[in-house]
Amino acid sequence: MTQSSQRFLPLDVFRGMTVCFMIIVNTGGTGGTYWPLDHAPWHGWTPTDLVFPSFLFAVGNAMSFSMRKYEQLGNSAVLGKIFKRTLIIFLLGYFMYWFPFVKHTDTGLTFKPIDHTRILGVLQRIALCYCIASLLIHYCSKKWVWAISALFLFGYWAILWYCGTPGDQYGINGNAGIFLDKMVMGDNHMYHGEGIAFDPEGILSTIPAVVNVIAGYYTGLFVQQQGRTKPGLMRMVLAGVVLFALAYAWNTVFPINKKLWTSSYVLLTVSIDLMLLSLLIFVIDILGVKAGTGFFTVFGKNPLFLYLLSEVMAIMFYFLVVNGVSLYQWINDHIFQPLSPGKFGSLLFSLAFMLTCWCVGYILDRKKIYVRV
Repeated sequence: MTQSSQRFLPLDVFRGMTVCFMIIVNTGGTGGTYWPLDHAPWHGWTPTDLVFPSFLFAVGNAMSFSMRKYEQLGNSAVLGKIFKRTLIIFLLGYFMYWFPFVKHTDTGLTFKPIDHTRILGVLQRIALCYCIASLLIHYCSKKWVWAISALFLFGYWAILWYCGTPGDQYGINGNAGIFLDKMVMGDNHMYHGEGIAFDPEGILSTIPAVVNVIAGYYTGLFVQQQGRTKPGLMRMVLAGVVLFALAYAWNTVFPINKKLWTSSYVLLTVSIDLMLLSLLIFVIDILGVKAGTGFFTVFGKNPLFLYLLSEVMAIMFYFLVVNGVSLYQWINDHIFQPLSPGKFGSLLFSLAFMLTCWCVGYILDRKKIYVRV
């Protein structure tokens, strides 16, 4: 996700909105959160469940500019660039979960054992999806890429249905993904936020997530070619409406579920991304309304860095202790909750945290510093 003067403003705004909202939903305060800022408990979706797939869609948008350069490179150079970028992003995510490498115990700070570190996660999924999508797009024709994408969606559905626990194929304990993750990685290397060892960014559910990147890539190409015209926008909106309808039709037999990253969920999120991007193009490019876009382009120009910054800051806020509680809780309990008790105080903290990250991004943008991976 590198910076390029050739990118269209609506794509930068879309990417920036995604990162901005991602930071807000990841840093809720201690007074509870409003339902749009929570993930759906299991089946179904909320606005928060649209954030991560939109980030993957934005990765695909960026690839529509960078992949053209690969056409002039040799095979070894292409593979080197793809695998290098994949490895860097994957390791950034892995070390972020291990950071700060020590934990508080009754006897003081103790080294966090590597055999209890989560292997997969958000950045790791971005890395894997980028890698698979890049290889497919570079080495296969457009027709074959879409055929393989369909195979990913239908094949994932078949695997969950035939390899899961009968009667609980789409449950948290009975889905095939959890069995594969436990067999390959083991409980200690998985996410435990659901109360059990279950990874929402697991191995199996990465397969359909690749389609979000591929859809973003071909949308980016379309936007460059005819997305700024009214007929082009109508085609994007129509595609979004059709995919939305198909998602809910599929939902009747394969529920929309972010934590399983079901195929119906892929269609839903791509459909909403298409319609949102169409709206941004209409407002910004056709109507010429650019007021306020600068706020989001700050995030859009350094998306990966600012996301990583937000996560590391949150980890340090939880790690540092003030009067027996984490700095994260202390700031909430002594500043934002007294200011406005409950959910609104939590929202104020999230907004303040996001604006802190924005200020860093603003300084980098003013200095023309764009962190490339």
